[in-house]
Amino acid sequence: MILVTGMSGTGKSTVLEALSRRGFRTVDTDVGGWIAEEPGGEPQWRPGRIDALITEHERSRVPLFLAGTVWNQQDFYPRFDHIVLLSAPLEVILGRVATRGANPFGKLPEERARIIADTEEIEPLLRESATVEIDTRRPLADIVAELEALV
Repeated sequence: MILVTGMSGTGKSTVLEALSRRGFRTVDTDVGGWIAEEPGGEPQWRPGRIDALITEHERSRVPLFLAGTVWNQQDFYPRFDHIVLLSAPLEVILGRVATRGANPFGKLPEERARIIADTEEIEPLLRESATVEIDTRRPLADIVAELEALV
């Protein structure tokens, strides 16, 4: 099981869509009720739901790519085979979020400021825990092939 993590705009959803088209099971935790939004707090995975998903994977051993970036993801790190950090320079990220259509986050000035702050504060923490880092300026097919090779 592989966790795909990274800042908003690094391509997590795009990579998961490509892996899904290749027949892999994928879960984007940004959608579908996987995250609890606590008032005034940071987004966190719903531990019971994530634990059940991981337990199901551990029993089936069907390859699974799980994507997300939340404060409590480190609680689940020991259960992942790989933790993959998707990264790109900040100017690339900001360009992507400004032009993407499927996700509105990053269009407003305060959201862009949040991306900048998160990249400075959170990305170094993700990098410390990652077993693999992939620069997403590369062609999508190359990124997907690198992820497939981890299965």
